[in-house]
Amino acid sequence: MTSRPVRIGLQLQPQHMEYSIIRQAAAEAEELGVDVLFNWDHFYPLSGDPEGLHFECWTMLAAWAEATSRVEIGALVSCNSYRNPELLADMSRTVDHISDGRLILGIGSGWFERDYQEYGYDFGTAGGRLDDLAGALPRIESRWGRLNPPPTRKIPVLIGGGGEKKTLKLVAKHADIWHSFADAETLTRKLGILATHCEGIGRDPAEIEVSVMGKAESRDRMYELGARLFTVHAGGPKPDLTELRDFLAWRDKINA
Repeated sequence: MTSRPVRIGLQLQPQHMEYSIIRQAAAEAEELGVDVLFNWDHFYPLSGDPEGLHFECWTMLAAWAEATSRVEIGALVSCNSYRNPELLADMSRTVDHISDGRLILGIGSGWFERDYQEYGYDFGTAGGRLDDLAGALPRIESRWGRLNPPPTRKIPVLIGGGGEKKTLKLVAKHADIWHSFADAETLTRKLGILATHCEGIGRDPAEIEVSVMGKAESRDRMYELGARLFTVHAGGPKPDLTELRDFLAWRDKINA
């Protein structure tokens, strides 16, 4: 069993609210003691009015880098399809510096077809998008090594998704954090598959922090299975941080 402490994330979904409210919620979450502040990488709302208010991911992360001082920040997750890998490496290195080393690079292969259609990206197939991600990750890592100045630290890479043949193999090779959307029963199986992929390349799976969405009814079981980063979410028009407060209290009890 991993000895990592529990960490709590907040995904502040950038939909249906003015930026002033997003700014205020981010500040309140940091004051409450959240460990990681996430947004997401989409161009339109995922729920509610599809034409509702929405803001772009990476511009916001740069603003959060200046507006916060302690929390780690990142996207849950950034879509590989929307930016050239070398550009994404440079963007993440820059936000890493702005934040004094608090950026997590969350990345996934993409899935929201409307984003692709409206912004002119080729949607292709799920398998093709995963293959593109597999090609992008070493390019990002290589570019980090060539930038001047380099990142302030080894930027943690969070990979989201649970595909057992492709995604988990990428997690084993590249990720510091694996974010799973699975329930407890499914997570058990996927952790076994991830361990097998790690064994195949000589990596200790304990090096990878297991991240899940925060659900009060399953958090104790997820903790038993090895999950250590639990992320709750809040969106517009007025973010409710009640659930976040509950998870922070649970974290402090578990970590005591």
